Amino acid sequence: QVQLVESGGGLVQAGGSLRLSCAASGRTFSSYAMGWFRQAPGKEREVVATISWSGGRTNYTDSVKGRFTISRDNAKKTVYLQMNDLKPEDTAAYYCAATPRLDWLPPMSTIEYNYWGQGTQVTVSS
Repeated sequence: QVQLVESGGGLVQAGGSLRLSCAASGRTFSSYAMGWFRQAPGKEREVVATISWSGGRTNYTDSVKGRFTISRDNAKKTVYLQMNDLKPEDTAAYYCAATPRLDWLPPMSTIEYNYWGQGTQVTVSS
């Protein structure tokens, strides 16, 4: 089992940057693929980016490609989301999640993820 705690959210102007962090507990962090998801008010939770257990393979939703970068440090049991050129439509609560699935590409569906953090709010002003 793994517990997840996100940090790094905040208020930023359009065009700005933020880096989210997700710290995990447990001894088997490197056995999990990880993902970042977001949920805006009145909308369903959607995938942002995912990363394989080794960090060697990543996957992004189209709207963030070229702007966001997911990475992980297994020694620190932490996954990151670097967000550049932020837009007002990126405003949402951001969640990290973990799955024990070891597919070639990390899963992009919320239902594949077993463990979730409490979320951190990102607000982008225009």
